[in-house]
Amino acid sequence: MAFTNPRSCLLAGLAMTVLTKADDFQETSDNDCDCFVTNGTNAHYFTNHKFYDFRSLSEYANVPEPINDPQDSSNAPLASDYFKQSPWSDSWGIQAWDNSVNLQEGEAKLLMVNSASNVYIGKNKDPDPASDTFLTLRTMRHDEFQSAAEFESIPCSYHFLSARIYARTVGAKGAIAAMFTYRKSDDPNLIQEADLEIRTIDPPDTIQYTNQPSYSRTGDAVSQATQNATVPRSWEEWSVHRVDWNPKTTTWYVDGQNVSQIGFQTPRDPAQVIFNMWSEGTAWTGNMTRGDAAYMQIQWIELLYNSTGDATTNSNSNVRHAVGTRLARRKDDACNKVCSVDESHKIGTAVLVVSDASSTMRVYSPLGFAAAFLIMLFAMV
Repeated sequence: MAFTNPRSCLLAGLAMTVLTKADDFQETSDNDCDCFVTNGTNAHYFTNHKFYDFRSLSEYANVPEPINDPQDSSNAPLASDYFKQSPWSDSWGIQAWDNSVNLQEGEAKLLMVNSASNVYIGKNKDPDPASDTFLTLRTMRHDEFQSAAEFESIPCSYHFLSARIYARTVGAKGAIAAMFTYRKSDDPNLIQEADLEIRTIDPPDTIQYTNQPSYSRTGDAVSQATQNATVPRSWEEWSVHRVDWNPKTTTWYVDGQNVSQIGFQTPRDPAQVIFNMWSEGTAWTGNMTRGDAAYMQIQWIELLYNSTGDATTNSNSNVRHAVGTRLARRKDDACNKVCSVDESHKIGTAVLVVSDASSTMRVYSPLGFAAAFLIMLFAMV
C-alpha cells in the first residue's frame, strides 16, 4: 500500500483502541505493523521501515590505505565482508564511477574518482564513545585527483519517505557530505532531487537544503529551491539528521528541530536514496589541499517509506535507472495497527501506538497520531 493519493480520514465507529501515554506503547516487530506514523511538522504515514546499524561491527573494522592511482582507486575491492552480505548487499551499492565527463565539459576543476576503499567500517575512538564502530565515507585529495565515496540504494522505488541518520562530518575544508533522494533525467532541468549538503568550507552551524534543480536553463540561480539554514548543533558533532519527503513539501530536521522546509518543486516521482562524500575542486565545493581528507561518519540509518515496486539500480555504475516497476499494494487499504519509531525509547525499534483500527479508521491522509486521537475525542461528544 502506498499512500500517494491522500484523502480524508474516515471514522465509522469507536472500536479503535488508542494508546495515550508513551509508557503504554509496546515494543513490536515491524511485521506486526500495518503502517508507521511520523511526528514533526508534517506527520505522515508510511508502509515500510528499515534500520541499518553500524554501531557494533568490530569484526569488520578496517581502514583501507589511500590509493594514489585513479584507476587502482576505481578498481579497489570492498573494504570488508560486511558489504558483501545482507542487509547491506540487498539494499545498497557502493559506487566506482568518475567525473571525467564533467571535467571535459568544464563543470569540474579536478578529476574525482569514487572508490570502494573509501567506504568502510571504522572504530569509534571518541573519548567516551557512544558506539564501538561507525560507517565511514572518506574523500581525499591526492596529487592528481580527488578520491571520493558514494553508495546508492539499489531500489529506485522509494516514493515519499522519512530518512534519518545519526552522523557527523569532520576533516579538512573543501568537501561535500550529502544525503539526498535522486530521480535521474537526461535533461538536467528535469532531475528530481531533495538534498542535504554539508560544505566543509561553511561554518559548522550551516547546512544547505535544496529541492533540485537549483539553476534555470539560462544558468540563473533559482532562489526558491535552496535554503542555507542555521542548525542547532554543529555538523561536526553527532546529530540526528532527518529529511521528510512528502507529496507537497520536503522538510529537514536536526535533532528533532525543523530547520528547513521547501514546497517549491518538491520531487514527485519514485527515487533512490544516495549518500556521498566528495569534491570537484570548484568554488562551490572548495579545493582541498593535497594530502588532506574529510569524513562523513554514520552510526545508523533509518528509513520509513512508501514504495511503488521493484525498481532497481546498477550497483556499480554511474548509470542510474529504473526497471520492471510495478505498483505494490496490500490486500486492502486498512491501516489497522499503527506504529511509531519516534515514540520508541529504543533506536531502530517500533512501538505500537494504535492497536486496533480495523473497523473504524482507514488511513488515506497523513494525519499525525495526536490529530487522530483528537478526532476520536470529538466523535465521542
